[in-house]
Amino acid sequence: MSVIEAAATRLDKALSRLESAVDGLFERSGNPSLLRQELSVMMEDRARLAEQLDESLAREKELQSLADEASEALGAAISEVRAALGREGHS
Repeated sequence: MSVIEAAATRLDKALSRLESAVDGLFERSGNPSLLRQELSVMMEDRARLAEQLDESLAREKELQSLADEASEALGAAISEVRAALGREGHS
């Protein structure tokens, strides 16, 4: 599972918990203090998940850049080997 997929899974689970919490809030709407407390927890959870997703996206970009660099270096090395083999064949 990629970092992005893992983050998306966590986000999906958080949204499911949020939906459940909202349903519960409607059932217990008689206690404003409880509502404020639960809302605060959900907002903190959402902020944490958003930060993790941003970090995952940044890491994915970094890894892709490194993969592109490695691919270019490998391509250059292959070209050099082919050129050297070609020179040996003509000697």
